[in-house]
Amino acid sequence: MKTSAVIFDAFGTLVEIQQPTHPFRQLLREGRRQGRLPRADDIRTIMTHCLSLSEAALAFGIKISPSQLAFLDQCLEEELASIQPYPDAVEAVGLLQAAGVRLAVCSNLAMAYGPVVERIFPHLGAYGFSYRIGVMKPQAGIYQHTCDLLNVRPENELSGQRRIVMIGDSERCDRDGPGQVGIKGYLLRRNGGGASNLSHFAQSVLSDR
Repeated sequence: MKTSAVIFDAFGTLVEIQQPTHPFRQLLREGRRQGRLPRADDIRTIMTHCLSLSEAALAFGIKISPSQLAFLDQCLEEELASIQPYPDAVEAVGLLQAAGVRLAVCSNLAMAYGPVVERIFPHLGAYGFSYRIGVMKPQAGIYQHTCDLLNVRPENELSGQRRIVMIGDSERCDRDGPGQVGIKGYLLRRNGGGASNLSHFAQSVLSDR
C-alpha cells in the first residue's frame, strides 16, 4: 500500500539530548524536599500546558528562590543546546521530502523543547507537540490532531487507500498508539532489531510508492 505521510516521534527518533540535565525533574525534587509528594499527573501537567520552569513551580506550589530559578534555567539552556539530530534522521527526512511525502512530528514535550525541534527540522508539514495540543501520546487525540495539522486523513488506512505511518522508539506511544486512529505504527530500535535506522525505513517507505 502506498504511503502518503510519515509521522516521526521526536526524542530518541529524530533528535537526542546529548547532555541531559533534567531541569524539570530537579524542580520536582525540590518540591519533594519541601514536603510535596510527587503526583501521578505531574509529567502530564508539564507536557500538556505551556509552562516555563517558573510557571511550573507556581502550578505545583513549589517555592524557588531567584538563584534556584536561575540555576534551573541555566540547566535547561544547557540541555536545549545539547540537542542534536541523528544523522540518519536528517537523511531520512531529506529522502522523503524529495519524494513528496508529507512529514510531521508527534511528540510528548515540555514547552521549551518544541522550538528546538522546529529549528533543527524547519520544513516539516506539521508539529504535533503535546504542550500545544493538550493531549499526550498514547491518547488518540494527539495523533488525530497531528493528522489534522498535516491535512491528511488517517482513516484511509482502514479503507485500503493511501496509508499514514508513524515511527518512534516507544512501543506504547509510537507503534501501538497510532493504530487507534488508523495509522500504522513502527518501532525504532536504534540498538538493533526491527527498524534500526531511519534511512532504511525511509527507503522502505519509498519502495512501496
